[in-house]
Amino acid sequence: MKLSVLALDYDGTIASGDGLDPSVRAAISDARTRGIIVLLVTGRILSELRRVAGDLHFVDGVVAENGAVVHFPESGHTSLLAPLVPAALRAGLTARGVPFQCGECLVDSQADQAVGILETIRTLELPLVLAFNRSRVMTLPQGVSKATGLRTALDMLRLSPRNMLAIGDAENDHEMLRLAEVGAAVAWGSNALQAAADLTVAGTGTPAIAAYIRQIAASEKIPVVRQARRRLMLGHTEDGREFSLAVRGRNVLVTGDPKSGKSWVAGLLCEQLILHGYCVCVIDPEGDYRSLEALPGVTILGGEDPPPTPRELLRALRYPDRSVVIDLSRVEQGPKIDYIRSVLPALNVMRRRTGLPHRILVDEAHYFLHDAAAQRLLDFETNGYTVVTYCASRLPPEMLAATEVMLVTCESNPAEVEALRARCSTCQGVSAADWSLVGRIPIGQAVALPITEESGGALRLFTLGGRLTPHVRHRQKYVDVPVTDHQAFVFTADGRSPVRARTLRQFAAALEALEARDRTEAGGHLRRGDFSRWIGDVFGDRALAGELRLQEQRYLRGEGRDTLPEMVGAIRSRYDLTEDIIDTTTAT
Repeated sequence: MKLSVLALDYDGTIASGDGLDPSVRAAISDARTRGIIVLLVTGRILSELRRVAGDLHFVDGVVAENGAVVHFPESGHTSLLAPLVPAALRAGLTARGVPFQCGECLVDSQADQAVGILETIRTLELPLVLAFNRSRVMTLPQGVSKATGLRTALDMLRLSPRNMLAIGDAENDHEMLRLAEVGAAVAWGSNALQAAADLTVAGTGTPAIAAYIRQIAASEKIPVVRQARRRLMLGHTEDGREFSLAVRGRNVLVTGDPKSGKSWVAGLLCEQLILHGYCVCVIDPEGDYRSLEALPGVTILGGEDPPPTPRELLRALRYPDRSVVIDLSRVEQGPKIDYIRSVLPALNVMRRRTGLPHRILVDEAHYFLHDAAAQRLLDFETNGYTVVTYCASRLPPEMLAATEVMLVTCESNPAEVEALRARCSTCQGVSAADWSLVGRIPIGQAVALPITEESGGALRLFTLGGRLTPHVRHRQKYVDVPVTDHQAFVFTADGRSPVRARTLRQFAAALEALEARDRTEAGGHLRRGDFSRWIGDVFGDRALAGELRLQEQRYLRGEGRDTLPEMVGAIRSRYDLTEDIIDTTTAT
């Protein structure tokens, strides 16, 4: 993942005895020439920082007073993010003889004065807290930390903490390191901070920081850590343990038979990435990901409208708190292929320049990435792709070789299983009998292949977790495409010709007509479970089939007064038909 922001603590990290290490100043300059934004994040009062560090133009921004003040040296703009220090507090501390230095929103004092400060706060009933930093104690408004000020600075600069490395040394740096994608503690600082950090910068003082900044700036990438704090929870293994993936910018393959739940898995991954604050771009050929719009910052482009041009897409993704789903369900297959092959290179260029989007998902990838041209469509140096397909063997070998996470819902095709086995050939201890599991995975479960680090070198079966957003299947793909005549649903009726439904729209229309005419005619179908069985067996929609089965069971218990309307409502809601007027004459 691209390194776009470097957040640095001052005292004890890049400065020793008040003064900024000259080698660190030079390393910061080198990082900035590479386009990396450098922010100084300190508990110091801004005027005091100027006194000890001199001209602050050596950084792009300053978060001072432990997060209460944001300052941009280039423009001179300063924002106060918290209430001013109460006059009553200043008077109370003076009356108690507590020595202190007062900033805009923060009071700084020696740590051994904490008792007197706390007694003053309690007496005055002020909404203030104490924050310790080595030998100092800071008094500041509740809810203020380095992380709150840093997040505001990032928002003002339109930058993402998911592209940020933060480095600190002491107690007041915990929240800053937690906000960053990777938080680093210096080896000569707080033991507690080192234990909580993602990594430790080795060395004995500030010159080691200068060398580390030069090294990481030259790579222009966020360092990879072994134990990633952000994880994507996918479900539970057979022994009840959580199964999750570490967020590391790896390439992910989701594969399996048609209607086996691939889009559910991919949507689950997208949901959690978005909620963790990552920018995601979903290339959605069939409209299966539209429900992600319910999540904060997600925009649907395309669909009823023409798909966005590469320029329009880059404009939509220029903010880190935005994710985009490109719905291509209304585009014919030929133009759809051309469009995807034009937009992927544009996304790659943007990602190298800005680090956004953090992840690109391509569904139905076997149609678009099946030949040698795929090598120029994907940038394997930046990685961060999720590829969804029912035919992994059609993907170029280079793509499979660059894939580090493989999730399979159910794969009954022996040729496909063999292609997956070939990618996992270096994994020992997985027998042919073990691989036969891949073809017997039931709906609602998946397996992580041994190439996936979290699988522990085995075929790790897990039950899929729930999603926040429903899996709305798009009307263009399912509602109006007829099944074969022998798969049609036949509504039996006494004294009338049977009604045959070959599409979901016709099926819903026939149910509504049945409700309007005589709901008792549906009794036989309800008692036999015909409706849920047809949805599950013919359309492979186990989730909707389960909803209809519950309604059928309610009917059998005598609780089904509104069974048919609720069934119709479930179908219309799941298949994005809430605004459609169903023509009751279309079932024949």
